[in-house]
Amino acid sequence: MSDVVHVMSEDHKVCDDYFEQAEAAAGSGDMVGCAARFEVFRGALLRHFRQEEEVLFPGFEEATGNTMGPTRMMRQEHEMMRELIERMRLAAEAASAEEYLGAADTLMVLMQQHNMKEEGILYPMCDSVLADQWGELHMKMQDIPPE
Repeated sequence: MSDVVHVMSEDHKVCDDYFEQAEAAAGSGDMVGCAARFEVFRGALLRHFRQEEEVLFPGFEEATGNTMGPTRMMRQEHEMMRELIERMRLAAEAASAEEYLGAADTLMVLMQQHNMKEEGILYPMCDSVLADQWGELHMKMQDIPPE
């Protein structure tokens, strides 16, 4: 597995694990635990988005000259996911397991589709065009603090 694919796919798995922990708490009616776990998930996912939007995507766009292709679509999907995350935050804050789980179900489908596109298409393209820059880009990504 290549560098971008490996690092970013592993980060997807970490975010997915946090998501599952918060969802399990909501499913068992533990909305206090859900809210706490959700904040960990939210912070990790928003950091992941920032790593892509502030470092990886601009590097790819600069290397390829393409700003209208896959990175544009990924940014649009990030916005859709941010809206669902906000709905989940509000539901967790209101201790509404039903509202939380409804938004979480939608987010899960969107995340699965999104991650498949990144891991199967965009990240391999990044590995191809950013191989010489990956070390520097990866360091910049690590400097982005959690949300």
